[in-house]
Amino acid sequence: MKETPELQKTAINTLRFLSADGVQQANSGHPGLPMGTAPMAYAIWTRHLRHNPADPKWANRDRFVLSGGHGSMLLYSLLHLTGYDLPLDELKRFRQWGSLTPGHPEYGLTPGVETTTGPLGQGFSNGVGMAMAEAHLAKLYNRPGFDIIDHFVYAIVTDGDLMEGVSSEAASLAGHLRLGKLIYLYDDNHISIEGSTSLAFTEDRGKRFEAYDWHVQRVKDALDVDEIDRAIQAARLDPRPSLIMVPNIIGYGLPTRAGTAKAHGEPPGDAELNGAKVKLGWPLEPRFYIPAESLAFFRQALERGAEQERAWQEKFKAYQAAYPELAAELERRLAGKLPDGWEDGLPLFPADEKGMGTRVSSGKVLNALADKLPDLFGGSADLAPSTSTWMNNSTAFGPAESGDNSHEGRNIHFGVREHGMGAVVNGLSYHGGVIPFGATFMVFSDYMRPPIRLAAISHLGSIWVYTHDSIGVGEDGPTHQPVEQLAALRAIPNLVSIRPADANEVREAWKVAIENRHRPTALVLTRQALPTLDRAVYAPAEGLRRGAYVLADLGQGKPQLILMASGSEVSLIVKAGQQLASQGLVVRLVSFPSWELYHDQDQAYRDSVLLPDVEARLAVEAGVSLGWHRWVGPKGHVLGLDRYGASAPANLIFENLGFSVANVVKIARELVH
Repeated sequence: MKETPELQKTAINTLRFLSADGVQQANSGHPGLPMGTAPMAYAIWTRHLRHNPADPKWANRDRFVLSGGHGSMLLYSLLHLTGYDLPLDELKRFRQWGSLTPGHPEYGLTPGVETTTGPLGQGFSNGVGMAMAEAHLAKLYNRPGFDIIDHFVYAIVTDGDLMEGVSSEAASLAGHLRLGKLIYLYDDNHISIEGSTSLAFTEDRGKRFEAYDWHVQRVKDALDVDEIDRAIQAARLDPRPSLIMVPNIIGYGLPTRAGTAKAHGEPPGDAELNGAKVKLGWPLEPRFYIPAESLAFFRQALERGAEQERAWQEKFKAYQAAYPELAAELERRLAGKLPDGWEDGLPLFPADEKGMGTRVSSGKVLNALADKLPDLFGGSADLAPSTSTWMNNSTAFGPAESGDNSHEGRNIHFGVREHGMGAVVNGLSYHGGVIPFGATFMVFSDYMRPPIRLAAISHLGSIWVYTHDSIGVGEDGPTHQPVEQLAALRAIPNLVSIRPADANEVREAWKVAIENRHRPTALVLTRQALPTLDRAVYAPAEGLRRGAYVLADLGQGKPQLILMASGSEVSLIVKAGQQLASQGLVVRLVSFPSWELYHDQDQAYRDSVLLPDVEARLAVEAGVSLGWHRWVGPKGHVLGLDRYGASAPANLIFENLGFSVANVVKIARELVH
C-alpha cells in the first residue's frame, strides 16, 4: 500500500487516539507523550525499523526503546497495529490486573517490548548496551559479504531522560566508543511534571551532546515526517551516536492541555479527548477506532519483516557454508546456550591457611571461564585491578581499530560510572549473544540500585561483581566499608546474592552466575585474604549451589548449637567451633553464602541443614543484622554490625567490633547454657 499524505495523517492520528483512548478507559496513564511523539514513532516504525512482528526475537532485528516508558500506550499501539501478538482487547485492558499492557513496558511480558522502562534514563542507557553488543558481535563474526550482525538501536527519549544522571554517564561512554548504530529521537517538548523545563533544565542540550561527541541534528517541524526521516537517514550514515532534537508539543491536539504539564500524567477526560478528536478530524465513536486503511498500512510490517528475515536467513545459510565454525558459535550464543565443557578446567584451590581474598580467586576463576566462554563481556567502573575483573585473553573494547582498543575486545572500561555501568550491562543482557558483567566496590552498589532492580524485574542474567565487601576494607574507613549493602541486595526479589567463604566457593558461585541466565546474580567478595578450607575435612564447596550447607558437625552426637556465617566470617566460626568442640559441645558449622538459593530448596533440605529442634543458633556476619532472625529463630542470636565501621587496619576493626573467636565462643556458650 502506497503512503499518501492523507494516509500518513490518518495513521499518525490512529496512534494518537488509540493511545489516548487506552489512557482514558483506564482512567490512568500518560497521554501527552503518545499524542506528541506519534509522528516521530511513525517515521521510525514505517520507514526505518527492520523487525518481524511474527518473530519478535529475530536476532538481526533493529531494537526500539521507548525510554519514556510512561508513554507505554504509544508502544502498545505500535505493536498491535504492526501485527505483534497483542490483541486489541489487551489495549482496552491497559493498566489492569493480568493484562499484557502494564502501566510501563515490561520485558518478557508483552511481545515486542525490548526493555523494561519507566525509571527515566534507564532505557536511554540500556540502548547504549544494546549498541555495544551489536558492535562487538559484528566485529567478531561478520566477514566480507556477510554482515550477519547489522542492526540499529532507535529510541524516543524525553526531557526527563536527559535530566537523569544515568543518561549522562551512558551518553558520555557512547560518544567515546563511537557507537554509530545508536539513533535517539529527543521529544524536546520543554514540559515536565511541575511545569516548564525552564524551572530547572536550561542548559543547551544539543551542545551538551556535541561535547559528548554525538552527532546532533535539530528538526524544525515536529509534524514533518519527511524532515524527521531525512534526519534519521543522515544519522544512519554518521559514525557517531546520534541525537535528533524534535521541538515537540506534549499532548498535541488537546484543546486546552496541549503544551502544558496537565497533558503529561493524567487522563484527559472525555470532554478534552473529544475536543481533540474534533480538532483533528477524528470520529468521536467508537473508542479504539482503527480505520481499515490505517491498519492495512501498518500491517505491511508483517510481510516486509518476513521478507527481511527471509533474506537474512538466506545470507546466514551461505555464511554457514563459508564459515561453519563461526556460524555454529554465533548461533549458540544468540540462542543463549553454553558450550560443551565450559566448566572444564576451573581451578581447584588447595587448602591454605593463609589463603587469598575472594576477589583474587574470583579473578582466577573468571580468567579460566573466559578461556572457555567467549560470551563473557564486561568490566569495571575504573576498578579492574582492584576487583580482579580483567580478562587476560582479550583486549579492551574501545572506539579505535588500532592499538589495544577495538570493538573486538571483551574488557570494558566503564569509567567511574557505576549507575551507567549497571544500565549498560542490562542493555547487553537485553540484546543477547553475550554474558555481561560489571564490577565495583560493594559500597558503590548503592549507585546502581535502579538497574539491579530492573534486571531482577526483567529476569536478566546480568552479573554484578562486588568486592571490598565489609569492614575488612580497613583503613579507608566507614565511607568505603559496606555495612547495610548486603541486606539491601537481599531485599530485592529475584536477585541472587552470593557471599562465598573461600576460593572454592568462589568457583561454585561463578558457575551459578553463569548458569543463571534468567536471574541476576551479585557476587560479594572480600578484599582481605581468607583461608582456603581443607575440603577433605569440610564438606565440598559444591554445597554453595544450595545456598547453605553443613560444613561439618564437630563432636559426637546430635548438635547442640548451630553456628552459621557467610563469606569472611565462615573461617571465624570454624575456629570458634573447633574451640567449642574441644570444650565438649557438639557444634554444627553451616556455610550460608546465599539466602536466595537456600530459600529455593525444598523444606526437607532446609530442615536437614538448620535442624528445627536445635534452637541454639548463632549467625555471624560483618553487616547489619537485619533479616538474619528468620534463620536463627526466636531463641537464636545474630552477631552483626548495626553501626558503621572505622578507619584502622582490618584485623583491629574486626577485633574491636566483636568479630573474634573469643566473642563468638562467649555468645555461643551463653546460648547453649
